[in-house]
Amino acid sequence: MATIELTDANFSEVTSGEGIVLVDFWADWCIPCKRFAPTYERVSELHPDVVFGKLDTEANPATQAEFQIRTIPTIMIIRDGVLVHQEAGVMPQSKLEAYIKQVRELDMDEVRAKLAA
Repeated sequence: MATIELTDANFSEVTSGEGIVLVDFWADWCIPCKRFAPTYERVSELHPDVVFGKLDTEANPATQAEFQIRTIPTIMIIRDGVLVHQEAGVMPQSKLEAYIKQVRELDMDEVRAKLAA
């Protein structure tokens, strides 16, 4: 699956449903973001059941502020509407793949119970 454009307007709708959503917070002026983009796109092609979104922080300041994104690129991983991981910085394909595997294996009932406690 190719990446989709996320905006302040559609972010909640895309990230609140069932399944896994990865979000790449980026900006056009960010050299590390541009360096990471091909890796993110490549991994998106390997996981057609996962939503891969990109949110331009310059064009969507409300979402950037809501999640207190201070460094880009930042990758956010959401499963079944729950934020399960967030990490700033460029990462290799192997690390991104490992995170997807870990998120697939999560027991979401257990995750929700921990969040409620």
